[in-house]
Amino acid sequence: MSGFNLHSDFKPAGGQPAAIKQMVSRLRDGVSDQVLLGVTGSGKTFSVAHVIAQTGRPALVLAHNKILAAQLYGEFKDLFPENSVHYFVSYYDYYQPEAYIPQSNTYIEKDVAINDRIDRMRHAATTALFERRDIVVVASVSAIYGIGAPQDYYGMMTSIRTGEKADRDEFLLKLTAVQYERSADTPARGTFRVRGDVVDVMSSHGEDEVTRIEFFGDTVESVSAVSRDTGEVVRPVETAVFYPASHYVAPKERLVASINAIKLELRQRAAELERAGRTLEKERLTERTKRDIEFLETMGFCPGIENYSRHLSGRSEGEPPFTLLDYFPDDFICVIDESHQTIPQIRGMHAGDRSRKENLVEHGFRLPSAIDNRPLNFEEFKDRVGQTLYVSATPAAYELGVSAGAVAEQIIRPTGLADPEVEVRPARGQVDDLLEEIHSAAGRGERVLVSTLTKRMAEDLTDCYREAGVKVRYMHSEIETLERVRIIGDLRSGEFDVLVGINLLREGLDIPEVALFAVLDADSEGYLRSETALIQMFGRAARNTAGRVIMYGDRMTPSMEAAMDETLRRREIQMKYNKENGITPSAVKKNLSGAMGLVCEADYPDVPGAEDYAPIAPEKIPGEIKALTKHMKKSADALEFEEAARIKKRIRKLKDMEAEYMAQMKR
Repeated sequence: MSGFNLHSDFKPAGGQPAAIKQMVSRLRDGVSDQVLLGVTGSGKTFSVAHVIAQTGRPALVLAHNKILAAQLYGEFKDLFPENSVHYFVSYYDYYQPEAYIPQSNTYIEKDVAINDRIDRMRHAATTALFERRDIVVVASVSAIYGIGAPQDYYGMMTSIRTGEKADRDEFLLKLTAVQYERSADTPARGTFRVRGDVVDVMSSHGEDEVTRIEFFGDTVESVSAVSRDTGEVVRPVETAVFYPASHYVAPKERLVASINAIKLELRQRAAELERAGRTLEKERLTERTKRDIEFLETMGFCPGIENYSRHLSGRSEGEPPFTLLDYFPDDFICVIDESHQTIPQIRGMHAGDRSRKENLVEHGFRLPSAIDNRPLNFEEFKDRVGQTLYVSATPAAYELGVSAGAVAEQIIRPTGLADPEVEVRPARGQVDDLLEEIHSAAGRGERVLVSTLTKRMAEDLTDCYREAGVKVRYMHSEIETLERVRIIGDLRSGEFDVLVGINLLREGLDIPEVALFAVLDADSEGYLRSETALIQMFGRAARNTAGRVIMYGDRMTPSMEAAMDETLRRREIQMKYNKENGITPSAVKKNLSGAMGLVCEADYPDVPGAEDYAPIAPEKIPGEIKALTKHMKKSADALEFEEAARIKKRIRKLKDMEAEYMAQMKR
């Protein structure tokens, strides 16, 4: 496919048409950096999608956390259903990096839990980048971490075609060389199974289908796609292509050269440690590295293979790693969402990673070359992204500076909603005053967000309001991502009325049911009460026709004054537009399901009032569960989370029935 086909029931409205026109024009004129200053709820993602569609160029969309990335991924999937939209974030559900703390002589071994589904999606993204131009990849800052050289990843893919001359054993060796593993069972992703002259392979980005290759002598008799669950042939395949099962691959001659380079570096570093009288570090490094070398020589990979990425990719010392950015064509557009948050995060990755690696190298846990397994520094990042669009309601000084006035303002919302009214009340008695406001809002069926300065205050305030009869919860950084998603869903569905938090209540939270945002201790000037932070918080109440903000403080700080002035400026523009165009503001309507469910895997919310189910014969239960599970996964992948929840409830009921039948049999 050569172009993008944007699907939507809506046309650009409000401030969108002018902003889209400006952005497209600047991209075509070669402007390197520009800003989309879009207020919360103005449809910034919709405008960006129109820019991508009109320019017809591949796009990378960067977000500063997985939840926001998942939300954007779902939105772009909906807007571009016929095109190639992908999700590229860290594949760790849990990640404890390898580290050493000299002060306490504590070595912390790397401990990870890899999310296989997200790893599959990463491979799907890099595969699609080789095959198509109508592609949008939504990524976290994982995009600036090394993943191996694209020329090796693409150069080592192997293909097989119906009717061609090919030796089965040579084909199996090719698969093994790109880190596919042999399996005796139905192939999982990145594995293959051999039964005589029939080879079943599941690709690195495969999920439901297995490729079956049938040999007859030295000829490929047939290639077909087969259902992984049923084994039935889905369709014939003329040519099957298999990309490497890992992004860290190297041709055989490169692997041999890499192993030799690792051995040489080990000898040099061991001699250096010996001369310094650091026998313990020398022995530790020698033992660990020799073990890795043995794995590389026999298996072609080793645990922690990324620490040898400089040698495997043939890079020189200090040379930047290959990242997702290197897999894009030269003319791709880089969109940095919530840029005031994402840019500082990109800036900070390199220094923190280097400090940890230097400790490991200094004390003999890793070779010095491990330092080159790193994220890009900011200058390297900028060198690789080309034309960039910074998207934010509150762009920072950096974005405004590099854009040199190339700012497209999107202040008018298509819904006609205006920025909320903001008032300041005394901090003295703020808890009691807010309690009255909460009771009034809850009585109208509205939701309330409350921002505190500390975790302790969030917890204490929650306890206080709960004792006063308020349905309230709190959220802070120590609450796991999965639980945060559940909390937001429960707030939207009305399980509770008030959510108390610190700075997690700003970017990426799309809760149109919120009509009041309360900022406690608003006059405590600092990061959490800066102009940018306050404007972002105000935006959480801008998706409701009754939206308003109360700031509690005993003095007017410069940040409070600036935030109120900017909000008033935007509100006046919005109200004037509504009056001139006869627009009556309407509340945002958004389904309770959404792409944030991606980070929950198969943990879907229950659907109230799900129907009861009739009994089923015991012998039919396992088959029914298997079929429903497959349907549930497909519904989740299609972002139909309410349907997935309904199916999950049915599966749970069937499992209860099965357990009851088993108990009766035992009795």
